[in-house]
Amino acid sequence: MIVNTCGFIDAAVEESLEAIGEALRENGKVVVTGCLGAKDGVVAKVHPSVLAITGPHDTEGVMQAVHAHLPKPHDPYLDLVPPQGVKLTPQHYAYLKIAEGCNHRCTFCIIPSMRGDLVSRPLAQVMQEAENLVKAGVKELLVISQDTSAYGVDVRYRTGFWRGRPVKTRMLELCRALGELGVWVRLHYVYPYPHVDEVIALMAEGKILPYLDVPFQHAAARILRLMKRPASSERVLERIRTWREICPDITIRSTFIAGFPGETEAEFSELLAFLEEAQLDRVGCFAYSPVDGAAANALPDPVPEPVKEQRRRRFMEAQARISAAKLRAKVGSTLRVLVDQPGTGRTQGDAPEIDGVVHFNGGTHFPKAGEFADVLIERADAHDLYGRRL
Repeated sequence: MIVNTCGFIDAAVEESLEAIGEALRENGKVVVTGCLGAKDGVVAKVHPSVLAITGPHDTEGVMQAVHAHLPKPHDPYLDLVPPQGVKLTPQHYAYLKIAEGCNHRCTFCIIPSMRGDLVSRPLAQVMQEAENLVKAGVKELLVISQDTSAYGVDVRYRTGFWRGRPVKTRMLELCRALGELGVWVRLHYVYPYPHVDEVIALMAEGKILPYLDVPFQHAAARILRLMKRPASSERVLERIRTWREICPDITIRSTFIAGFPGETEAEFSELLAFLEEAQLDRVGCFAYSPVDGAAANALPDPVPEPVKEQRRRRFMEAQARISAAKLRAKVGSTLRVLVDQPGTGRTQGDAPEIDGVVHFNGGTHFPKAGEFADVLIERADAHDLYGRRL
């Protein structure tokens, strides 16, 4: 039986608790939902034998509880789909999308016009997918959306339910819950909002990977205004220092645009100076491309194509020097590596497909994809590490 409750006033609480007790006496198998379920511990204290407790508007949570205790009838079509769904990545890692759309209106981007404003997935749905992936053998979850740090803004951080307890639909609480699954959790596409500092603390505690993908895009104040990006280089550098103080092992990845309309040589030099000061670990840079429908296309003084490409190349050469120095500092250390294929894997500072890798020899036996290995780093180049398995 499913009992929908109200917790608005004391009389409603009392009536709801009585209804739960009556259902338990008549049936014995009861799932509680509604507003009273959102009040932490109230139902469980009076009726500890209920099967599950969910909150308001949590249809997904109710159905999960029902199916956990009352198996679904066989469907000859849908039952062919595995519980973790069908994914295109290797078995040991998977992308976990937590939202669709974006509330920002960056002038170089057309995502909001294609996908609309931010719509966060229900927390219970996200956590159920994550659990199914882990049960299927996934060792690394890559959390993605157009703006991961805005998760839950659209629903005012509404309380969801996971494993019978209330959890806010917010980035910090989601990361904390994902950190309980015992796998690598990697964050992508994070805006540097103030509450991101709280997530860095989770990284320092080892709950999620000390890795942050923050697309800064530029450093010159005028260009950032033209892009409609909510940041300044001074504040960004201060945040980076704070993050490294909280979590010294953090890997920071970012992306930038060279040759944005109106960018002067002086403003590009300002971007290079920022790069030297920030000492970011992993960086990508793209020459500005006039995507159809982007507001930036109407800006004056477009940068000629040869100049855009030259600036992109200069930027990446500067970053290659920084990256090479950072990777050389790892020589002589022993790093934990998640194996992608025999003889190749990634450290906690390397996302698949976009960052570097660790090449290692393993004697007569190489660990299989999805296994972990400890590798002594013996040399490095501008992108990758090389060593031997211990």
